[in-house]
This record gives sequence, structure tokens and C-alpha cells, in this order.
Amino acid sequence: MEKIIYALWRSDAVDAAAFKQQLLGEVAEALGPHVLALRINVADEDVVGGTVPRIANIRPQMDAVIQLWVHCSHDPYRAAIDEIVGRAAPRFAAWLVCESVPLPNELHPPVKGKRTEGFSQLAFIGQPPKMSHEEFAYQWRRVQTAVAIETQSNFEYRQNLVVRPLTYGAPPFVAIVEECFPAAAFHDEAAYYDGPGDPAKWQENKRLMFEACAQFMDFERIDVIQTSQFDLRPIGG
Repeated sequence: MEKIIYALWRSDAVDAAAFKQQLLGEVAEALGPHVLALRINVADEDVVGGTVPRIANIRPQMDAVIQLWVHCSHDPYRAAIDEIVGRAAPRFAAWLVCESVPLPNELHPPVKGKRTEGFSQLAFIGQPPKMSHEEFAYQWRRVQTAVAIETQSNFEYRQNLVVRPLTYGAPPFVAIVEECFPAAAFHDEAAYYDGPGDPAKWQENKRLMFEACAQFMDFERIDVIQTSQFDLRPIGG
């Protein structure tokens, strides 16, 4: 079984509400026979106006993410999926990834077809030019992972190490992270850094998080978006 992540850019001719409806409706239905599991993340009306950082180096930035699991990601086996995605988004990119889940969502388990509690934040990460891939992976997995879980209020943390791009011109990301946070964290930085009512803890957690990220991230090679998460066909479901 292989995992593929698609980033989608909405057409200017389609408004955000219609795009979301299309993804959760006809696109999800059309993908059904081709996938083993399916999750759709979309930047919708529920993730507008917060105080969490939305970092945009790719402009325009992606509007949605489709995560799916298949038997085989090779081009001929993926052609039907690309065609379905392409009907909804004039621009898309896809990567084959290796997923790890250091923090499974046990606090607010997704309900099939329903919006998951809180919000989902996705970070598309490029590799700093002077850092080896081995050093990048070490800093990310062995150092930053624990810090991200300990200093934030996230209740789900998924790491996707990019194996290879699957579409021509896909941005050269080497990692894609998904984290879920409680709704309060969207408008409250103290809640985001797991320190509501405790300014000293909040500021220290923020410092530790930024320090860990700076060890392996080039902030000119990263895009961060907030989304609503919809688990339409969970693994094993």
C-alpha cells in the first residue's frame, strides 16, 4: 500500500464554497473505486481570520489537499486519479510519501464524512540547500518531533517524508506535515502553544518550538496552511 498527497489550486472561476462542495461530493465519489483510504483537507470558511501563522512562499498558495492510499502509485495505475483531480483543479501537484504517525488522533477521532474537531494545519517543507538529506531527516524525526508534540496543543501529528514527486513541476518539497489543533488554538496563541493562562509556559514553548524548527527549516522554502479535515474513508474503514 502506498500513500499519495495531492495539493490542489482552485480555479479563479470557482468560488471557495463551490470548490469545497465539489471536492467532498463528486470528487470524493469518483475517487472511491480507485483508493483504499481517502482524506480531504480544504481551506474553507471555518479556517479564516485566525492568529496562527499561514506562511506562503508559493503564490498563489494551494487551496486544498487530498491524501489517499492506493495499491500502486505508478503512472498508469494513477492515471484515473489524476484525471479526476484535474477536473476539479486546473493546477495540482502530487507526491509519493512515507507516512509516520508519532501522535495518532485519539482525543477527537475522526468521524467518517464529518469535519474533524478543531483545525488541521499542513506544512509543506523544502530542504535547506546546505543541509544533507540525512541531516534534515535526523533533525526532523529525532529532535523536532518530540518538541512539536511537547510544546503545542496538537492532538494529531503526521509526518510524510517525500519519496518522489509524481507530477511534472511539483514543488521540490521533501516533507509534508499534518497537525490537528483544538479550535481555541486558532485564535489564541497561548492555547496554540499549550499554555493558556500561563504566559511563562506559553512563551517558553514558543521559543523551544522555533529553536527546534530553525535547526532544519528554511522559512523561505516552506508553506503552511490551515484547513478543515474530512476523513471520508479512514484506513481500515
